[in-house]
Parts: sequence; structure tokens; C-alpha cells
Amino acid sequence: MTLAAILDRRAGRLYFGAQAVAGALWWIGVATVPAVRAATLAGLPAGLIAVLDIPLFVIMSALAAAGLRGCAEAATGWTVLVTAAMAGYATLTGLAGWGAIAMIAASAGSVAALLLVRLGHLPSEWLMVGPFRARVAAPASTRSHLRRTVAQIVVFWGGALLVVPAVILILERRWGVHLPMPFLVQVLGGALLVAASALGIRSAGVMVGSGDGTPLPSATAARLVVTGPYRFVRNPMAVAGIAQGVAVGMLCESWLVIVYALCGSLVWNDLIRPWEEKDLLARFGDEYERYRQRVSCWIPRRPRAATRPVGPAAASYTDPDV
Repeated sequence: MTLAAILDRRAGRLYFGAQAVAGALWWIGVATVPAVRAATLAGLPAGLIAVLDIPLFVIMSALAAAGLRGCAEAATGWTVLVTAAMAGYATLTGLAGWGAIAMIAASAGSVAALLLVRLGHLPSEWLMVGPFRARVAAPASTRSHLRRTVAQIVVFWGGALLVVPAVILILERRWGVHLPMPFLVQVLGGALLVAASALGIRSAGVMVGSGDGTPLPSATAARLVVTGPYRFVRNPMAVAGIAQGVAVGMLCESWLVIVYALCGSLVWNDLIRPWEEKDLLARFGDEYERYRQRVSCWIPRRPRAATRPVGPAAASYTDPDV
């Protein structure tokens, strides 16, 4: 079962409660520990900010945790506004970078908690649009599918593994939050990048050759692919992509790029994968259910024998491989 499947309104309120406590502790640290103030606020007027932040961030978060209507929206709106201001200040001055990082994390958590409080779940269906909307590839030649796959790889790898990490690395250094890594980490990152890229290319080739489609959900395989890397892990391209992101972070000595890659893995596993597997189960039925029982989701290993029921009983089966 994924994390997103067990989150509900109560989890959102608990988050706001934890955020209120964390905010109060942070302000105590700002008032009593000069290093905390320098790292998170630098030369910003702490007193003036506290006049607004304590009621709008700390108190509103506490009231949101108590269930008062409108407080979750107020706390989240203020958090996002402060995040934008802190990121701009850190970028312009090179100061208070840790404050910007903390507020980015707070904004992500606040938005997720607000969705939980108002909707009762994380609306993962909002992500199933554009290239992530599942549609079977139109009949075409293998060469045509291969051309589309190469274009997808260039666009997605270029964006996710070059452009985004470059922006993150620039900000990490500008904000003064860069943490040097041993040279061995870079060497291991290079080796991991080569291995992960090879896995991704091999998996894409198998998807084209055996699946009569492309790796992209909007032109997904018309046939269930269970050969090549798919014999040992159900999502080799996701494994490859996450490993590539971590490897780029190691190569660039960027802990923030590594965090970015790991956060991407959580989004994919908890929000996108369930929809992808639902589509596969709807299209391939018992064949996919037997495959899902035999082959691990994340950790490559030899296929195991199917032990769970298929057919109608499979409808209530929840994948344990998270």
C-alpha cells in the first residue's frame, strides 16, 4: 500500500499541528541562538517578520490543526508567499539560504496538508494529464515507435537530468547551502549514471520491440512487456530514472539534486504508479496480475512463483512492494 493511500483529513490536520510546533521552536531559536538567525534570516528584520509570521504561520497552523475553517488556507497562502520572498532574497543576496530551503519544504507540506484537509486525499488524478495520461500507442512501425522513444528520452532526460539539476545546483551554491562531498562520491556517481542510463535505454528498447509502443504513458505499449529487464523488476525505467537523478547529484556534489531525485521517486511511487497499474490491470487482467505477483516493483530479483489468487479475487489485492 502506498503512503498516499493511507493519508486522510486527520493526517492533514496532524501536519498543521506539527508545523505549528516547528514554527514556534524555530522562532525560539531565532530569538536565542544567533547561528539560527544568521542561517535562516541573515539581515532581515526578525521582529517585523515575527509580527506577521507568528499569527499567520504558527497560530493559523495550530488553528488549522484544530479544524477551524479557513485557517488551513490562510496558513498555506502565507507560507507560499513567504517562501517566494525568502527564495528571492536568498537569490539576490546569497544570504539566508537555509531559511529558503526550510520554507520550500514547509510550502510543499502545507499544500499537501491543505489538499488532505479539504479533499480527504491527495488528488493524484490531477497528474494524469498530458504525457502522463494513459493511452495505448496507435499502430505504427517499430521504427516509428523507436523515433518517438528517442525523442522522449532526449526531452525528458534533458529536462530532468540536465536543466532542473543545473538550476538546483546554481541556487544551492548561490544560497550558500552547498555541502562538499568526497571525490569517491563523484566516482561512484559516474559509475551509477552509466549503469542506470544503460538500464533505461535497454528497457526502452524492450518496450518498443516487445510492447509495440513507447515508454511514455500517452503512447504506452499495446502488449504487456515481461522480457528483458522487465523479467526482474516491474518498473525498470523508473528505477533507472531515479538512479540517474541520484547519480547526477553525486557527480555535481549536490545534496539538493539527490533530494530532488528521491522526492521524484516518492511522487512516482505514491501518486503515478497506482494509476499506471490500474490501467495495466484493466487492459491485461489476469496476465498482469500473475506478473505483478511474480516480479518485484522496485528491487530487481529473480521472479517468484505466483501465490495470490487471480481473477475476481485479484480486485482486492494491494501491491506490497512499495
